[in-house]
Amino acid sequence: MRWLSLSLLALLVLLQYPLWLGKGGWLKVWDVDRQLQEQKEGNRKLELRNAGLDAEVRDLKQGYDAIEERARFELGMIRQDEVFVQVPDSPFPPQGESKATQAGGR
Repeated sequence: MRWLSLSLLALLVLLQYPLWLGKGGWLKVWDVDRQLQEQKEGNRKLELRNAGLDAEVRDLKQGYDAIEERARFELGMIRQDEVFVQVPDSPFPPQGESKATQAGGR
């Protein structure tokens, strides 16, 4: 009776090994499923980016508004009848504050 139970246990282990650890086992399936989900997420991000690029290309082909916007912001161009005014950030402290107050001194 003891040999029978040991042999059945060994048979059970031999049958379970390919199911869990074999070439097409559950561990491999879970790993491949995880990789598939990561790839799908990456594809969704790329599809959104592609849709944005497609809309930008269509906008550039159809009208001059997008071209003008790019010329203004990326190249700093202005029209002939416009006046360009640039207001720099103030590198100096506001009136009334001393250097010691700014540096944290008293």
